[in-house]
Amino acid sequence: MEGEDAKTMNLRSELEKARAERGLWSEGDRIVAAVSGGPDSMALLHMLASLADEGKLSVVAAHVNHGFRIEESARELEVVTAYAEKLGVPCETALLDMPSYIEETRLNGQAASRERRYAFLHEVALRRGASAIALAHHADDQAETVLMRLIRGTGLTGLAGMLSKRREKNVELIRPMLRMKKSDILRYCREHGIPYCVDSSNEERYYFRNIIRLDILPYLSQHNPQLPQSLQRLAEVAGAEDDWMEKQTEALFAQLVTISPDECAVSCTGLSGLHVALQRRLIKLILSYLSQETENISFEQIETMRLAASPHAPTTWRTDAGARVRCLREYDVMRWLRLPRNELPEADDYEYEAGRDQASLTAEPSGWTFDFIREAAGLGRKPASRYEACFDASELAYPLIVRNRRPGDRIHVLGLNGSKKVQDMFVDEKIAPSERARYPLLFDAAGRLLWIPGIRRSSHALTGSRTEDVLFVRARNE
Repeated sequence: MEGEDAKTMNLRSELEKARAERGLWSEGDRIVAAVSGGPDSMALLHMLASLADEGKLSVVAAHVNHGFRIEESARELEVVTAYAEKLGVPCETALLDMPSYIEETRLNGQAASRERRYAFLHEVALRRGASAIALAHHADDQAETVLMRLIRGTGLTGLAGMLSKRREKNVELIRPMLRMKKSDILRYCREHGIPYCVDSSNEERYYFRNIIRLDILPYLSQHNPQLPQSLQRLAEVAGAEDDWMEKQTEALFAQLVTISPDECAVSCTGLSGLHVALQRRLIKLILSYLSQETENISFEQIETMRLAASPHAPTTWRTDAGARVRCLREYDVMRWLRLPRNELPEADDYEYEAGRDQASLTAEPSGWTFDFIREAAGLGRKPASRYEACFDASELAYPLIVRNRRPGDRIHVLGLNGSKKVQDMFVDEKIAPSERARYPLLFDAAGRLLWIPGIRRSSHALTGSRTEDVLFVRARNE
């Protein structure tokens, strides 16, 4: 018992030890303490106030009345403000009408309350110039969180539970009591005469966390009395390893991922060459880069995208990843696109005409420009690449037309008997599916496909010994 009392008396030194080990704050910082009125947050307020009395930091209490339990909430407000005044700590309060807000927004009650509560805490921190917001979660809370996530299904990140320090909106959210047991906190309150309130909703089995605390943890603890401590240690170990792996993934993101507006891309070879754990993490990091709504993306969805990059998977493929992101494989490239309206914008059909004397034409949806140069036979230049072509101008019907592919388009390929589908040409040349709908084709007014720039010329309007008038065409994709 004496050992327990000594440990309880040293909770404040444990708080300072946690601060030093985890860099929770620096001496002289201002901290906003989130105080609900329960024993945990009131003990935290007492500890921080004692440090403030010694000039080691300054503290501001912040209390939110959510408007759910009318009488209890009024009592909590009274207890918090009175005790903050006794400690000489400034106290800011907010009265929220959460029932009306939830009805208006249709949000989950707990999620809506957390959103409004944290918004108030951040507002106080900004106005008061605080560097951190202190939350009173303790070791028992951590054990409950880890067990909840285990039951619902989680990975290493979920096993890490609540972090002792996390940056949000330029303020650190800190949890300096994560290693303290609830029983020690209650004893600390008794020994220091700290008043607190008991939230009756903590006994309602409507909430899953309450079922964990009231039923599941006590039952499992019959088989391992140290289960809460074991879960808390698991969270610490998982947290450290998760942090290390996240840093490795961030380095790989910088090395392997090509970023452009609303898009991330990585080579399939590069992705599939990583350890499977890093493959999954890199995909999750890419999704988080493109969207703030990734919490509901499942393990199965991540795995589907990971396997799509393997050497044995189809070379063209796409899926909606969720969170307004679409994933595509285009040969050796995996692409993730942020969707503005839940759909990848499809290219509209386009068509541009070039008259006999026109020098150039830009097909804006494709980004390609065509230069038309008329030259006398025998004096003209020769094509230097597949992006240049020569035609017998006398065999062309004007105006020339630049447009994108339509269903059924075929080209009479030079050197081959018969015709071939443009779609098949795109596949053969490994033109990415996302580019095919915008890729420009050159026709004449008779509807003959003359040229797929960069790919193949047709057998129409070939130049020869009898050609007198040559049209030299150059295509540029800029």
